[in-house]
Amino acid sequence: MPRTPHSAPHLRVMSVLGLLAALLLPLGMTFAPGALAAPTADPVRVMPLGDSITGSPGCWRAVLWNRLVNSGYRDIDFVGTLPPQGCGQAHDGDNEGHGGELVTNVADQNLLPGRLASTRPDIVVTHFGTNDVWSSIAPDRILAAYTKLVTQMRASNPDMRVLVARLIPMNPSSCAGCAQRVVDFNARIPGWARATGTDRSPVTVVDQWTGFSTAADTYDGVHPNASGDDKIAARWFPALSAVLDAGVPQDPGDPGDPGEDPAACTARFRAVSSWQGGYQGEVTVTNASASAVRGWTATVVPANGARLTQLWNGSLSTAADGTATVRNAAWNGTLAPGASATFGFVATAPATAGTPAATVTCTGTAPAA
Repeated sequence: MPRTPHSAPHLRVMSVLGLLAALLLPLGMTFAPGALAAPTADPVRVMPLGDSITGSPGCWRAVLWNRLVNSGYRDIDFVGTLPPQGCGQAHDGDNEGHGGELVTNVADQNLLPGRLASTRPDIVVTHFGTNDVWSSIAPDRILAAYTKLVTQMRASNPDMRVLVARLIPMNPSSCAGCAQRVVDFNARIPGWARATGTDRSPVTVVDQWTGFSTAADTYDGVHPNASGDDKIAARWFPALSAVLDAGVPQDPGDPGDPGEDPAACTARFRAVSSWQGGYQGEVTVTNASASAVRGWTATVVPANGARLTQLWNGSLSTAADGTATVRNAAWNGTLAPGASATFGFVATAPATAGTPAATVTCTGTAPAA
């Protein structure tokens, strides 16, 4: 059921009901307590997700919040396990911007599911990866972390709307290579988003890089100053307001919601053998739910520029950035609780790729009730 992001229609309903009461009361008609109260929709819950640029203090959130409210978006709730940190203007400051965090660590340590369970967002607004880029972590690995986090978001809410930023520029005096590494990473984000978004859970890229100056819009080459906060909020606003105007489904996961119900699923990668320029790998998919699944989909993000070229015991589709999506074959999709299925593949890899590695995730499809 779509929520109404603007409060204006609600106010008009209340005005009409108030006029009706004024007309009828002189005629001796009375109303039971609450009889004229219009139903109130739950607010749309928006999680700002990221590192210190989002949360320490992340004053672009205050600018964005007030712009939304002043534009008529009243039924919204910024959510997160962290409280506000000032910013000098009233706003809903709850957020998930953890200073110093790497998105790869959040994915590797499975930190996001608990945060999602505590806050239950409908929309996630994420600017995440600056610390990873600073740490010279390869774009493949960062994007694999993005994929895992989106998978976890959809496990929390199958209708999750995800807004992902092309990172603001970075040019600190202590990191000569950071500026170019941000450019290189940002170039990969649109392709990743196209491969990751679905009709039910779209992923929207918001360009925070273009027009942002580290000299004019940051105080240290990394973190935004007041003009930087204004620019970041101005870029988020049209993308977020478009999602709010379109409406987000209410009560995700209720019986009768469209689409398929997800089921808990785990995936494990193993390198079987390797050679110069490639390797053979396999992935084991396990039903981690308490009931049978009738199908599964695995995502494989090979590290260090490798690409899957052959696959057996499943069907393969590969995105432009090398992310592979594997769906079960006709004979191995149904898994009892705790049961597993394994598919194998051959990957090509650069001669300098090193030890074979891949990030793998999966989702299962529960049988219809």
